This record gives sequence, C-alpha cells and structure tokens, in this order.
Amino acid sequence: MNPICLTCGMQYAAPREDCPICEDERQYVPPSGQQWTDFATLRSEHEALVRPEGEGITGIGCTPKFAIGQRALLVEAPSGNFLWDLTAYLDDAIAGEIAARGGITGIAISHPHYYTTCVEWARAFDVPVYLHEHDRQWIGRPDGRIELWSGRTKRISDELTLINLGVHFAGGTVLHWSGGERGQGALLSGDIVQVIPDREFVAFMYSYPNLIPERPAVVRRAAEILAGYRFEAIYGAWWDAVVRRDGHEVVQRSAKRYLEFVS
Repeated sequence: MNPICLTCGMQYAAPREDCPICEDERQYVPPSGQQWTDFATLRSEHEALVRPEGEGITGIGCTPKFAIGQRALLVEAPSGNFLWDLTAYLDDAIAGEIAARGGITGIAISHPHYYTTCVEWARAFDVPVYLHEHDRQWIGRPDGRIELWSGRTKRISDELTLINLGVHFAGGTVLHWSGGERGQGALLSGDIVQVIPDREFVAFMYSYPNLIPERPAVVRRAAEILAGYRFEAIYGAWWDAVVRRDGHEVVQRSAKRYLEFVS
C-alpha cells in the first residue's frame, strides 16, 4: 500500500509512522496525530469536481475537499495541454474529461505540499512530472516519470515556461503561459505567489498555516524575476482564487508593500 497523509495529501512509497512534510515548520501535524488513508479509500469517499476557471484553463479537484484543498489546473495551450499542480484525487471521470480534451503532455508542480499522488497521475497519463531539483528531498514516492530540472527556468513549449522563484520552498515554482488571457499572459502561481481576498494584492509567505513571513531577500528576488514577464491574470491554488486583471502590476506593488512593512 502507498499511504496518503490525511493532513497534507502526500503519498509515500511505503507505510511509515511520520510524514516529513507535516513535521516541517511550514506545515503541521494536527492535535489528533498523524493519520493515513490510501488511494482506493480516497476514491470511495470523494467525487470529481471539474469546472472552468478561465479561458483555456479548467480546474480539477474533488468534493468534499481533501487535505490542503488545492485544485489542479488544466492548461489548454495550442502547443499541447499541460497540467499544473495536483489534487490527490483522481478517478475515471477526471481521466475521461482530460482524455476528451486531448490528454496532457506533462505535469508540473509548484512545491512539495502539492506533490500528493503525482505518480498515480503520471502513470495514468504516461507523462513526465517536472519538479525542481532544490526540492528533491521532499519526494515521497520516487518514480522514473519524475524529471528533476535545475536553474531559474525550464521551457516546456514556446508558450509555457516554469520559473523557479524560491518562495515558500527553495524549489518554489510558477508557470508562465504567454498565450493565456488571449495573448495578454497568465501566471499560474499555486501559493508561491498567493492570491488573497483583496485582489489588488498578492502575498508571499514561508508558511501559510503557521503565519511565518517569507524572507525579504527572497521576495525581492522573486519580484525582480517576474518583472521580466507579462501577465494579465494570476491563478492561485484554490477554487476562484484568480486575479483577473493587471496581474503584473499587482505582483510588483505587493512586493513593494511587503518590503516596506518588513524593512
């Protein structure tokens, strides 16, 4: 059995007593203690949730929500469909929905909290999973379909680029879709660049549940990197967590405000 942590959703290669992801200071072990489930049980207790999140972008998740509660995003780019981030849940309905749209060419994940059942997804669609090498220590279930990449960027296609910002985790990554939003560009950010209720700003945190702010030097570097990319929308980690306009400006003024507060 490949156990899945009930709190964070990480799947491991073999049964174990601890979840390193949850024991890290960015996450937590709940007061009730470490608890586990498995893929078959997960599929019996939840059902698929698939709906549009934007033009050419479809959200994929489950109801009721599981673990952290994030949803994946299917990017329907002319260069080929691509899956960004993951939910632990995968069933025949989701697989059929993706197949009906032409399948996927690959998967990329923003950071270890969302690695979840990535091996199940990779095997189901026979595609690689791209993870940044800085976070290799957090891989819970090694597999030959996991491809580690290095450096600041990785070009997936002419339109899709992975960008390592180092926020939240050393390998914290976002996906830039230059052709998104009818050519105005889209940034798929997970919670590396966190979409917050005030859509005029975004946030940068080292730990969200434990309220540990990100280091100023990391935020400054991330803003400098993203200054070179054009994007109108920002798609965060949760349902409807989307900045619909002026995304580039939102990131830059948010970083400026953050640095003024912590300086």
